[in-house]
Amino acid sequence: MIQSSFLEVSITSWILALLAAFIIGVSKSGIKGTALVAVTFMALAFETKASTGLVVPLFIVGDIFAVIYYNRHTQWKYIIRFLPWTMIGVLIGNIIGKDLDEATFKIGMAIVILGSVLMMYWWDKRKSKVVPTHWAFAGLMGLLAGVTTMIGNLAGSFANIFFLAMRLPKNEFIGTAAWLFFIINIFKLPFHIWSWGTITTDTLLFDLKLVPAIILGLFVGVRLVKIIKDDFYRKMILILTALGAIAIVFR
Repeated sequence: MIQSSFLEVSITSWILALLAAFIIGVSKSGIKGTALVAVTFMALAFETKASTGLVVPLFIVGDIFAVIYYNRHTQWKYIIRFLPWTMIGVLIGNIIGKDLDEATFKIGMAIVILGSVLMMYWWDKRKSKVVPTHWAFAGLMGLLAGVTTMIGNLAGSFANIFFLAMRLPKNEFIGTAAWLFFIINIFKLPFHIWSWGTITTDTLLFDLKLVPAIILGLFVGVRLVKIIKDDFYRKMILILTALGAIAIVFR
């Protein structure tokens, strides 16, 4: 578990954690897919299960900015359709991951990350972007998002597909996803604190030192949203994340 003293964390772990925090800021500014890299970096820096508790409060800091900045674009009717299923998925993920040993959790998290990469790649390569809009589709995507966000903080791939199915414009997409993830991350807190024990006073103090990197990432991300070439960027994200997931297994 993370200790609060700077001297008890290696330089390599600090660099990876700061990069992860910066990327979380970039992700919460509206650039899709980058959270995969942040989660992977944090898992490489520390034990995989412990890293999940470190990431959640950092996500919430980024979520607060996102819901303030994009609030006017939020479409609550889609959140209402998706949120209950995601919460059920979180409950399932809590049960699955609670008693897993570190080695099994590490493999499971790597599978979740690689699965998310494959999901994003499959979606990008599909000739037809038409996806079901039936309630059962929202239920399936919501359950998968809930399980993967509890085990690996990676609900984005499944939530993104659901919102794309709703044909949401860019700003509505970002604003609606921002509120969804904010609510879900708050919902996950009690499980990390009392069930898994992955959020403690020490981990929160460590996270506090990473907040400036998140803020920097938010400002950089807001500007990148307007200029970045999506195709090249997404390919880079997928490759980096896949390599990171493989590195987690052999860490």
